[in-house]
Amino acid sequence: MGNRVLPSAAVRLTHLRDSTSAMGDAPTLRRCLAEDGYLLLRGVHERDQVAAARRMLLGHLDRAGRIDRQRPLDQGWALPGAKPDEQTITRSPEFRAVVDGRIMDFFTFLLGRPARTFDFKWLRVVGPGGFTGAHVDAVYMGRGTAEVFTAWTPFGDLGYDQGPLAIIPGSHHLPSFAPIRSTYGQMDVDRDRIEGWFSTDPLELVERFGATWATTEFAMGDVLIFGMQTMHMSLTNNSGRFRLTADCRYQAADLPIDARWIGERPPGHQVSPAPQKSMAQARAEWGI
Repeated sequence: MGNRVLPSAAVRLTHLRDSTSAMGDAPTLRRCLAEDGYLLLRGVHERDQVAAARRMLLGHLDRAGRIDRQRPLDQGWALPGAKPDEQTITRSPEFRAVVDGRIMDFFTFLLGRPARTFDFKWLRVVGPGGFTGAHVDAVYMGRGTAEVFTAWTPFGDLGYDQGPLAIIPGSHHLPSFAPIRSTYGQMDVDRDRIEGWFSTDPLELVERFGATWATTEFAMGDVLIFGMQTMHMSLTNNSGRFRLTADCRYQAADLPIDARWIGERPPGHQVSPAPQKSMAQARAEWGI
């Protein structure tokens, strides 16, 4: 996980709580989200639509020479090389059918009023050895309302060996994480010219801040939803295959929105000309 091999006797690692049984009960879902900082929901997306998007993604990777054709294409065995055009992929009908489909109705139901999604969509094509470091999403998209939710969608069945996402339950309100929320959690990677990942060491968060990591295996159609101050990272992809996922953002339509991520051609990150500061420098200044 990250840059560490976790000693099973020392690390706190558990299963994500499954809230699928409460899918028709918005107050219960909101309570779970408030308590845990996330919702694990099975079968939100139509599996056939996710499968169609996966075939499209693998086709792009294959044409870019990134797929080992000595093995079945649909398994996505990875070869090194250049990335495909991610924005072409994320604007495709197959991709949008998933991330702009019935999940929009779900967020309207969850929030109790009309929902909208950021126009920019994040595609993650993670090859062997890749992982995502520990971070909160507020540092990347915090210029609108704080009530933005990430929906993390796997485009394929994901076992532990492919590096699924892991969450620190309650990190958005645990007292031990208050120093992180009041410093790192308030920064903006563009404005403050700072790295986005808080750490690449999952054990540091266990030992210094009392974290418990939670993860699970995923199937096509599942979604993991979490708030902007929920700390998360991924396990390392040790499978030899691509981990194909997307993380998209949703919020109530009547709340302010981060202008970097909306429009026909969202402007995206607008970096300050100031020199970039490393996370190690920033954490030394914050005393954490």
